[in-house]
Amino acid sequence: MKEKEILEGIRKRLGIEELNGMQQEMLSRSSEGRDIILLSPTGSGKTLAFTLPVMKLLKPSTGRIQCVVVAPSRELVIQIAAVMREAGKAFRVVALYGGHKVEDEVNSLKVTPDIVVATPGRLLDHSVRHNLELLPVRLLVLDEFDKTLELGFEEEMEKLMKRMKNVSRIILTSATNADILPEFLKLDNPLTIDFSSEAEEVRARMNIRKVSSDNPDKLESLLTLLHNINSPGLESGLKGEGEKEKKEKEIAGNGPEKAIIFVNHRESAERVYEFLKKRRVACVLYHGALEQKDREMAVALFNNGSRPILVATDLAARGLDIERVKAVVHYHQPLTPEAFTHRNGRTARVDEVGDVYLLLGPEEELKEFVSPDGTFDLDETKKGDLSQKLMTIYVSGGKREKLSKGDILGFLIKECGLESSDIGKIDVFDHYSLVAVREGIVPKLLNIAEGKKLKGEKRKFRPLD
Repeated sequence: MKEKEILEGIRKRLGIEELNGMQQEMLSRSSEGRDIILLSPTGSGKTLAFTLPVMKLLKPSTGRIQCVVVAPSRELVIQIAAVMREAGKAFRVVALYGGHKVEDEVNSLKVTPDIVVATPGRLLDHSVRHNLELLPVRLLVLDEFDKTLELGFEEEMEKLMKRMKNVSRIILTSATNADILPEFLKLDNPLTIDFSSEAEEVRARMNIRKVSSDNPDKLESLLTLLHNINSPGLESGLKGEGEKEKKEKEIAGNGPEKAIIFVNHRESAERVYEFLKKRRVACVLYHGALEQKDREMAVALFNNGSRPILVATDLAARGLDIERVKAVVHYHQPLTPEAFTHRNGRTARVDEVGDVYLLLGPEEELKEFVSPDGTFDLDETKKGDLSQKLMTIYVSGGKREKLSKGDILGFLIKECGLESSDIGKIDVFDHYSLVAVREGIVPKLLNIAEGKKLKGEKRKFRPLD
C-alpha cells in the first residue's frame, strides 16, 4: 500500500490524525530493506508502529499468507489483530490463540488470510495439522520479543522458523531489550530504532510512592489505600477527556477510579480478590489459570467501568488494551526490573499522569531497582466510594452471529426504550456481547428485552454478578 493510503485509512478508521515520532520513523525507514529492532516504552503506540511498515510492504492479496505476527499472550494477539484489521481493510487478518473454539479458527483459515496474528503454540499447532501453510511467509513480526523468545517459547519459535524458510524481513518490538537473540532468527544487519529513552519522560509523569503497612498481611492496608485513592480531594492524574470519556464518566457517576493491583502469584490474586469482593469493592480478577472467556470478560468489565479495580498477576502487565488507569498498586513488589517497568506502564500512558503505590509490610525492604519519589501516609478516616455504579449485561450473540455494536445499541434504544445516556461501552466477542448500563435500569431492561428479537432472533440477556 502507498503511505498516503495507509495514513488516510488510520485517520478514518482509527481516528489517528498524526503519527508520533517513533511511528513516523518506523514507516519511513521500513523502505531500507533491513530487519528492525524497535525499543519503545509501554503505551507508546508500538502496535501501530509495526503495523504501518507491514501495510506498506504487503503486496495485493496473493492467496497465500504474507505476514505472521507472533505475540506471547492471547490478549495481545486479539488487540494486534483488531488494529491491523482497521489499518488495512484491503487485507484479511486472522487471529489464532488458545482458549476458544478451534473449529472457529479452522473455518477462518478456509479462505487464506494475508496476515496471521498468533501465539507461538497455537500457530505451530495449526501448521503441524496442515491448517495453514507458512512457507510463503515473507514478513515476520515478533511483538514483546524479549518474552516471545524466552525459555518456554524459544523451542516453539525455532520450530516455526524452520517452517518459514522464505522470511526476508523480521521486525522485533518491545519495551525492554533481550541480552542475546537466538541464532535461528538469522537477523540480517538489523536496524535498531531505539526510543527507550522516552521511558524517562514516562517516568517523569509517574508519582511513585511507598506505602507502609503495620500488618504483614497488608490486606486491610490495601483496602484503606483504595479508599484514600478514591476519597474526595485527591486529584486525578488523567488529562483532559474526549467526548467518549466524558460520556462513560457521566454514565458511571462517581464510581471508583481505575486501578490495577499487581500480585506475584495466582493464589495471592484469588485471596486479594475474595477479600475485596467480600467488602463490596467493585473489583475483578485476572490471571493465567482463568478460562479465556473469563479473561476476556475481566478486561471488558474493567475497561467499561463496571469493575474499575483489577486484581492481577503480571499477565496483565503486557499487551492488554486497557484505558485510562489512574493508579497501579504493587501489593507484592515485582520480581524483576522488567516486570516493574511493564506494570507501571499500565498507567501514565499517552501523555497522561499516573500514580504508583508500593505497599510494604513491616519487615519488607525495597528492591534495589525500585526508586520511589516519596511516601504516602494512609488515612483510615478517608472513605472513598468503592461500590459498583454500572452493571454489565451479557447478550447471547456476537460476531459469529453477525451482531454488531450498532445492532445492540439500536435494539436497546428503539426496542427497550433506553436513553443513550443509560448505555456505556459495548464489547462484541465471537459468540457473546457485553453492555455496560446504569445499575438502576437493569430490572426494567431485562423485563422489556425478554421475548424481543435482536436481529431476527431472541437473545438471552442477563446481568453479570
